[in-house]
Amino acid sequence: MDQLITDLVDRFDRGTLSRRHLVLGLTTLAAAGGALPAAAQQAPFKSTRLDHLSVQTANLARSIEFYSKVFGLRILSEDKANKIARMGVTKVIVSLHEKAPVGMVDHFAIAIDDFDREKVTAELAKLGLKTEDHPDAGFCVRDPDGVPVQIVRT
Repeated sequence: MDQLITDLVDRFDRGTLSRRHLVLGLTTLAAAGGALPAAAQQAPFKSTRLDHLSVQTANLARSIEFYSKVFGLRILSEDKANKIARMGVTKVIVSLHEKAPVGMVDHFAIAIDDFDREKVTAELAKLGLKTEDHPDAGFCVRDPDGVPVQIVRT
């Protein structure tokens, strides 16, 4: 629990967490009695954030315009051959992919600390899971419903 409190205060000090959210986080921890679910205590990886969402779109240019005008995002990188645009302000938030079926999230990415592809593969194998190199999601594992969950470095 000490690490959770330290992380909240550090985020507040860096200006990435509002006072309201700091207080909410601290009171939530206090109300929970500091207990983490057993699964979180035994997980082989420390997930630090949602890295990005990948959305399939019918018209890449139209979607780029929408995310630019509405959210102020800009293209940070592109894969023109595969009709992919990665958008954000300083970091990719949304990856747009012109591909059917449209209107769906085709994968999402979770960033973990101490990412080492071989070690992650071995740890997932211990859990009975197999990693794959997915054409859209890169290095990933599938959730119970078959959704690719990309694993990236924090």
